[in-house]
Amino acid sequence: MTTTTTALDRRLARIEGQVAGLRRMLAEDQYCLEILTQLSATKSALEQVGVEIVTRHVDRCIVGSGCCDKSESPHPHAQAMSHDELMDELRTALARVLR
Repeated sequence: MTTTTTALDRRLARIEGQVAGLRRMLAEDQYCLEILTQLSATKSALEQVGVEIVTRHVDRCIVGSGCCDKSESPHPHAQAMSHDELMDELRTALARVLR
C-alpha cells in the first residue's frame, strides 16, 4: 500500500467508527440534534476522502505524473489525452464527488 492509500484507509476506518457510533446513537434513542451533528461530521469526513481521491485521480490518471511524494507511478489506466479529453475527465471526476 502506498502512503496515500494507507492514509485514506485510516480515514475510512475512522469513518466506519463514526457510522457505528451513529447506529449506536439511534439504538440508544439519543437526542436528534446530537445525531444530526454526528451525521454532518461523518458526511464531511467522506467528502474530504472524495477530495483526496479526486486529487489523486488528477495527478495519477489525468496528468499521469505520479503522486506528489513520487513513490507512486502513474496509474496503469493513465493515457495521453487531448486538452478537451483532460477537461472532460476532470469534469467527470468532480461531478462524481460533488453529487
